[in-house]
Amino acid sequence: MPDTETPSRGAGLLDRLSRWLDRDHLPDPAAVRSLYEAALTDSAANRLARQWADRYLAADAEERRCLLAGLVHAGIGLEAESDHSSRLFRRLYAESDRLVLMVELRADMLRWRNQVAGLSALEQVLAVQLSNWFDVGMLELRHINWDSPASLLEKLIRYEAVHAIRSWEDMRRRVAADRRCYAFFHPRMNDVPLIFVEVALTEDMAADVQALIDPGRPLADLGKARWAIFYSISNTQRGLRGISFGNFLLKRVIEELLSELPKLKSFATLSPMPGFADWLGKRGGDEIQEYLSDKAERQAAAQDPGAGAAWVDRLRGGVAEPGPESTRRTGLRLAAHYLQQLRGADPLDPVARFHLGNGARIERVNWAADRSAKGVEQSCGLMVNYLYEPDQLDENRARLAAGKPRTSRSVQWL
Repeated sequence: MPDTETPSRGAGLLDRLSRWLDRDHLPDPAAVRSLYEAALTDSAANRLARQWADRYLAADAEERRCLLAGLVHAGIGLEAESDHSSRLFRRLYAESDRLVLMVELRADMLRWRNQVAGLSALEQVLAVQLSNWFDVGMLELRHINWDSPASLLEKLIRYEAVHAIRSWEDMRRRVAADRRCYAFFHPRMNDVPLIFVEVALTEDMAADVQALIDPGRPLADLGKARWAIFYSISNTQRGLRGISFGNFLLKRVIEELLSELPKLKSFATLSPMPGFADWLGKRGGDEIQEYLSDKAERQAAAQDPGAGAAWVDRLRGGVAEPGPESTRRTGLRLAAHYLQQLRGADPLDPVARFHLGNGARIERVNWAADRSAKGVEQSCGLMVNYLYEPDQLDENRARLAAGKPRTSRSVQWL
């Protein structure tokens, strides 16, 4: 027997829907509950879903928060192990025919999950759905250059999350002949770049991002380029935060680069450590003393609960004015130790989590590599190279799963 509603029940749902559409307060939970419970073939619930989606996309921030609270309230009492919540999102996606709605829904859920009780559980269900809808095999890779549409270049400027693009001159240098920039798109969001990947083609493994992104830097000779340095990877959609695309993204870019420049031999990143200063500032002397280079400093730090915060200040100062070699060496050792810290099975640092999770190894830590205000604030000016060796990715992931992130000998010897 077809699973459909009787006309009277359908009319009742639409009557309740029309009442809350005309008012400013929360929608009727009895009406919204049908979005969870009714079969996906239920015509009345599906019409309601289209109305809800339209209102949500047109709503301001406060109204969206209220609508999300209404969703949570309507789902109270449903069995946790059921698929009611995933049915809700499948219905909204199918009836709105807008993947962008689902991305915006999750972005708003992440924004308000600590303010609206029960929203966090709903957000986790949507994250699983988005992982399915954004299957990596569906993403399209596009090369961006100076001849790309101005609207796309403007989006790159707006969404660049690692190293700000400060002018059109800066923008032009980022897509010059010795640079490559790529964007990934989903066919259902064809005009919205999801991820930007910026690459520098160099003779050696880069250790200084200021030199790398300097708009006045002369063009490198592509004939001598042997390294591809990934120096910026920016996710443009907050609603896709934490949705893993695995090593697919960089693998696609590496394949694209090799098809154009077969002389490239090595692939690495020049990456920030956004959590380093905060982590170090919370460490007591007993936690870091073994990494201090000077014996007297180790003894002094032993009983000092504020030793980590003092070292943050010291390392930041060392970026502006070179200090003793012992300060530089201690900074490198502390950063290397931080990069190997795990929370559960995952690296503590979010950028390390991405690259080590994709099978890279910690290759080198670089002193005073990012002297921008942001770089000094977040990581005391230090940066790290993660090395991608295609034949070692699986082994490196296995070592990470065993709680032992892969590092180079130069890092081990710090």
